[in-house]
Amino acid sequence: MQTPNNPPGQNSAPGQTPVSSQSAPARHTVSPADSPASRSTSGAAPATSTATVTISGTATEPVTIHRIVFTASALMTITLIAFTLLFPTVSEQVLGHALAWVSDRFGWYYMLIVAAYGIFSLYVGMSKYGDIKLGQDHEKPDFPYLAWAAMLFSAGIGIDLLFFGVSEPLTHYLSPPTGDGSTPAAARAALAQTFLHWGLHGWGIYALIGMALAYFAYRHNLPLALRSALVPVFGQKRADGWLGHSVDIFGVVCTLLGLATSLGIGVLQANAGLAHVFGIETTKFTQAVIIIIVTVTAAASAMSGVDKGVRRLSEFNMLTAILLVIALLFAGPTQFLLNAMVQNIGDYFETLPVKTFETYAYEGAQGATWKSTWTIFFWAWWVAWAPFVGLFIARISRGRTLREFVFGVMFIPLGFIFAWFSIFGNSGIFHAATDPTLAKTAIESPAMGLFALFEHYAHPAIWSSVSVIIGLIFFVTSADSGALVLANLSSKGLSSGDDAPIWLRLFWAAATGLITLGLLFSGGFSALQSVSVAAGLPFSLVLFIYMVAMAYSLRQEGNRRKASTFDMAPPALNPQHSWRDRLNRILNFPTRKAVLRFMAGTLEPAMQDVCAELNKQGVQTTVIRNEEDQSLTFEVLHGEEVDFLYQVKPVSALMPVFAMNQASNLESDKHHERYWRAEVFLREGSQEYDLVGYTREQIIGDILNQYERHMQFLHLER
Repeated sequence: MQTPNNPPGQNSAPGQTPVSSQSAPARHTVSPADSPASRSTSGAAPATSTATVTISGTATEPVTIHRIVFTASALMTITLIAFTLLFPTVSEQVLGHALAWVSDRFGWYYMLIVAAYGIFSLYVGMSKYGDIKLGQDHEKPDFPYLAWAAMLFSAGIGIDLLFFGVSEPLTHYLSPPTGDGSTPAAARAALAQTFLHWGLHGWGIYALIGMALAYFAYRHNLPLALRSALVPVFGQKRADGWLGHSVDIFGVVCTLLGLATSLGIGVLQANAGLAHVFGIETTKFTQAVIIIIVTVTAAASAMSGVDKGVRRLSEFNMLTAILLVIALLFAGPTQFLLNAMVQNIGDYFETLPVKTFETYAYEGAQGATWKSTWTIFFWAWWVAWAPFVGLFIARISRGRTLREFVFGVMFIPLGFIFAWFSIFGNSGIFHAATDPTLAKTAIESPAMGLFALFEHYAHPAIWSSVSVIIGLIFFVTSADSGALVLANLSSKGLSSGDDAPIWLRLFWAAATGLITLGLLFSGGFSALQSVSVAAGLPFSLVLFIYMVAMAYSLRQEGNRRKASTFDMAPPALNPQHSWRDRLNRILNFPTRKAVLRFMAGTLEPAMQDVCAELNKQGVQTTVIRNEEDQSLTFEVLHGEEVDFLYQVKPVSALMPVFAMNQASNLESDKHHERYWRAEVFLREGSQEYDLVGYTREQIIGDILNQYERHMQFLHLER
C-alpha cells in the first residue's frame, strides 16, 4: 500500500544565500494549513547546513487544460454521439443489448456491491473516525447547513423527482414484481420499493465517492479529482500516469453522457408542462428553445461560481419544492397521506434488509426482467452519476467532519425523498382508484403523470405552473454544477478549493447543450441512457478501490492519533525562570511585531539547532521560511515514509474580555480587540497552542516531543 506523501524537499547548499523556490503542483503537497512550506521538488542532495530555505511567495502551476483528459474524453464522446446520430436504430439496439447483458450477468454483483457501499459509508460515519475533518483540524465548513443541504438536494436528485414522483409508485402499484396489483398490499409494497430505489443505497454511493475525494483533497492536499483517491493503493506515480488519466477520462464521459440524458428527460418534462399549462405545442423546435434557454442560464450560473449562482439557485429550488409538497399535503386527503407516510417509512426500514439482497431468483424470466428494468437500472444509474455528484458534493463539503458528511449526505435528502414520493405517490394511488385515466397516463407518459394528478385539485394551472418552474430550476442546477465539474476534471494546476477558469465552464455548458440538441433531433436519448448505465459496471470497481483507499488511510489516521498519546519526556525547563515568568507568558497578549521578533530571535535558532544535529546524523532536515505568511517550517524527510512537518505561523486571535484593559500594548485602536500567537501546525492542522514566551530549550523540547510522536506513528505503520 502506498502512502500519499511529499517528495523530498530541495534545500539550500551550505553557505548559500536564501533562495526563492517555486512551489510544486498541489497534488504533491501534504502540508499543514495549505502552507507552501513543504512544497518542494525531488532529487535534492541531503542538507548539511542550517541555512534556511526562504520561500518568497506561493507561485503555483498555472491552471491549464489537461490535454490528455480533455482530448481523450472529447474523442470518446464525439464517437458515441456520432454513432447514435448516424445510426439511431442500430445504436439503440446494440446499446440496449449491452445494458440487458450487464443486467442479466451482473445483477447479483450490483446488489452486493451497492449494499457494500452503503454499509461502509455508515460504518465510517458511526466509527471512531467520524470526527475526522475533511480538511485541517482547525478548519470550519465553507457553507452553512442550509446552503449545503440545498446543494446536496439539487445536484443529487434533479428533475427526476418530477418525472418519477407519480409514475413510479403507480407503476409498482398496478404491476408489482410479485403478487397481485391494485390491492392495499400492493400500495404498501409500491412505496417501499420506490423508497428503496431512491433511498439509502443511492445516497450511500454518493457518500462513499464524495468523502473519498474530499478526504484526499482537503486532508492530504491532493487535487480534487477522481485520480486522487487512487494514490494510497497505486501510488502517486501511477495516479499521475495512465491509470489516473483513464479514471478522469471515464469520469468526464460518464458525467457528460449522464447530463445529456438527464437534460433530455428535463426537456420532455418541461415541454409537457408548458403544453399542459399554456397549450404550447410539443415539437422539436419548442424543445430546442428550452434547451438553449436552460444552457444559457446554466452558463451564467456556472460563471458566478459555487458561492453565488449554484448556491442561490439550489436554495430557491429546495424552498419551492418543500412548499409544493406541503401544499399538496394539505390540499389533498391530509389524514390519509400522513398516516400512509408514517406506514411507508416503517415498511421501508422493515423490508430494507430483505429488499437489499432481493434478486428475484425464483420468479423466473418475469422476475429477471422486472429486476433489470427497475432495481438494477437504478443501481447502475446511481453509480454512473457518482463521478459528477461525488465531485460536486466534495467541492462543497470542506470543513465538515466525516460523520457530518456521511449522515448529511445519506439522511438529509432521504427525509425529503420520504415526503415527496409518499405524498405524490399516495396522492396518485388515491385518485387512480376513481380515475383509471390517471394511472394510464402516468405509466404511458411519465412526464405527464404529475400534471394529470394536478387535474384533481383546484386551480390545476397554478399547480402545473409552479411545478414547471421548479423543474426548470432543477434543470439549471444540474447543468451548471455539471459544467463546473466537467471543467474541473479537464483542468490541471487547480488547488483543492479552486474552480476551473470561467471560459472552460462556459465551454462545457455549451457542449452539454449542443449534445442534448443533437440527441433531441436524432432520438438517441435512450441509447445514451443505456451506455451511461452500462458504464456503471467498470466504475463500480473504481468505487471499490476507493473503499480500500479510505479504509487504509483511516487506519493510518488511527495510528497517528494513537501515536499522539504516546508519553514522552517533559520539555526542558530553564531553572532561571520562575513560575511568575510562566504566569506572565500566559497573560501576555503580544502584537504581530512582537511575535515576529520572537520567531526570528528564539524560534528559528531553536529549529536550526535541531536541524544541524539531525543533518550531522545523516537525516535530511530543512528549516523553511515563508516570507508571504511569515511561517517557519521544520521539515524532516523520511524517503518513502511520511515526512515530519512542524510549522509555526503567526495567527491573529480575539482578546479575552478580561484583558481589554491591556489594550495599550497593541498596535492601534483599530485592532484593540486582537492579539497574535505563534501557533504550532502539524500535518493534521493547527495544534491550538502558542509558543510565544517559550525559551529556546523549551521549543527544542517541544519539537522533539512532536518528532518522537511522529516516529511512534511510523513504528505503528510498519
